[in-house]
Amino acid sequence: MVDKVLKSDAEWQQSLSPEAYRVLRKKGTERAFTNDNYPKAEGTYRCAGCDAPLFDASAKFDSGTGWPSFYQPVDAEAVEEHDDSGFFMKRTEIVCAACDGHLGHVFNDGPAPTGLRYCMNGVALSFEPEE
Repeated sequence: MVDKVLKSDAEWQQSLSPEAYRVLRKKGTERAFTNDNYPKAEGTYRCAGCDAPLFDASAKFDSGTGWPSFYQPVDAEAVEEHDDSGFFMKRTEIVCAACDGHLGHVFNDGPAPTGLRYCMNGVALSFEPEE
C-alpha cells in the first residue's frame, strides 16, 4: 500500500509550476510535443508533484503522439486507474497512487509485452537518471 501525500490546494499551488498545477491538480492536458524532451538514458520517471517513482525508462517508447508513453508502470501500486467520461469519450485516467495527481490516460494500443500505452503529460513527470 502506498503512503498518501496530502497537501492543501494552496500548498500544491506553491510547490508546482502553474502548468504542472493545472495538469496534476485540475486534470488538465498539456499540448502535444511540449514536454517529451527527456534524455534517452536509464533512470526513473517520477511524479512531479510528490516524487513517487512511476515509470522506468526501459518501459518508455516513442508512440508518435507527442506525449511520453510507457508500456507499464514501475510497479502495479505506483498508479491508479479511474473511469473518465469527459469530453464525450470513455477513457481510463491514470493518477499517481501517492498524491492522486492526474498523469494522463492508458490505452490498449501499446507495444508488447503489455499492449498498453500509458500516455502521460510530460509536465507531470520528472526524470531521475540512474547513477
